[in-house]
Amino acid sequence: MASRELLIEHLLRRVGFGAAPDDIAQYAELGYPGALARLVDYESVHDGVDDRIGQPGFVAMTLNGAFSPATNIAHARQRWLFRMVHSQRPLEEKMALFWHNHFATAFSKVSGTLGAADGTRAMAAKASETAGGAPGQLELFREHAVGNFRTLLTAMAKDVAMLVWLDGRTNVKRQPQENFARELMELFTMGVGHYAETDVYAGARVFTGWNLQRVNGANGFNAFLYDARQHETSAKEFTFPIYAGGSKVIPARSEAEGIQDGLDLIDAVVRHPATGPRLARKLYGYFLNEVDEPDAGLIAAMASDYYQGGFEIKPMLIRLFTSPQFVDPANYFTRYSWPVEFVVRAIKEMGWTGFSVNDTLNPLITMGQQLFEPPDVAGWDLGQAWFTSGAMLARMNFAAQLATNQKFALRDAVKGQVRSPEGLVSWSMDRLTTAAFDSGSYNALLDYARAGGAWTGSDAQLAVKASGLAHLIVGSGEYQLV
Repeated sequence: MASRELLIEHLLRRVGFGAAPDDIAQYAELGYPGALARLVDYESVHDGVDDRIGQPGFVAMTLNGAFSPATNIAHARQRWLFRMVHSQRPLEEKMALFWHNHFATAFSKVSGTLGAADGTRAMAAKASETAGGAPGQLELFREHAVGNFRTLLTAMAKDVAMLVWLDGRTNVKRQPQENFARELMELFTMGVGHYAETDVYAGARVFTGWNLQRVNGANGFNAFLYDARQHETSAKEFTFPIYAGGSKVIPARSEAEGIQDGLDLIDAVVRHPATGPRLARKLYGYFLNEVDEPDAGLIAAMASDYYQGGFEIKPMLIRLFTSPQFVDPANYFTRYSWPVEFVVRAIKEMGWTGFSVNDTLNPLITMGQQLFEPPDVAGWDLGQAWFTSGAMLARMNFAAQLATNQKFALRDAVKGQVRSPEGLVSWSMDRLTTAAFDSGSYNALLDYARAGGAWTGSDAQLAVKASGLAHLIVGSGEYQLV
């Protein structure tokens, strides 16, 4: 059997969602620098993944009626999962998932205000799918995935879904609404300990008039509106510098010019000395290691790249992915997979013949992660918090479900590749790119492969044993680490 490309496997689990065997071989031919360049500089790779929906050879969808991911949230969830499985730009989807948690926004509240169809548009529609030509929140995450953080943050301040989620649509001068200003400082940028309650109130006044409008009535669309009449025009003082010269006061402005207040505050929190390190730590935990304390030197270097690069995210990622820490085998399998990562990786590595991403939606809820439905403004609890007894059982059940579905595909893939139970176990562990099992767990896999009579390598035996091993491996504790 061919030797495993452990570094390439590690790269594809972290920068993407794992990979099928053929994909690993293709990236391995490029070598690590070439593979990394292709993954990070993905703008040169054609974004044609949506064109493959419904085509033979790709994971299926299950639809009630016509496919409408811009108005049906279940269809939108399936489309995003399809992209994660099949995109040739996996970092784009991986970063979209990162930003979805960072700017956690729940469809239930958005749709409760706007209705299901308009709520779905606000969360997930492509620009070409909306009457006003404005992309939904997910498409903003994809568009700015590795781009400029200030640009993304400004887009979020004007985003229809965010204006509903954090009540910016009701932020008027008579009654300033504090939610967005608070999360701007606490969750999106600087973090706790770097602002005061007076800053929250001042920030609320800054964003008065950043509201929502309905264009063209019932058959129209929702869009950002700066309502100058609702802007509070007085000066706003903060406890941290707003301008490069050190001033902490946003000056009084006319209603017509008041939108600049919000842009000035966004600039200030993006530039704040705590924002770069905080983003660096989050990216470090997401891509490198959430088990051990972050490397202080690498965090500092990533933060420096953030400021020196004018708040661009890609230089931070390049620093991370080219660091000695990232390629160190000691940092392999030091991240707990999110439920979505677990499901997509299992599909990519085990196979998808005859499988529908719709069949992941309910298991994902039981595992604790429903796309477009984070539990609150802080996003999902990460790390070991994913692994309640019920959530782990759901992962094991999904492993069984997928392995049963892929029974004959796995048989066909392994046929002619192995000549013994031991060979089948090795083949299975290689295909599923799992961490090494301890001797007890490995011997349990061997016992399963050897059980039931003499080894014949028949089609019937391979179908049962290959799918059974896939179930055991994907449902194991080792496979939950990426």
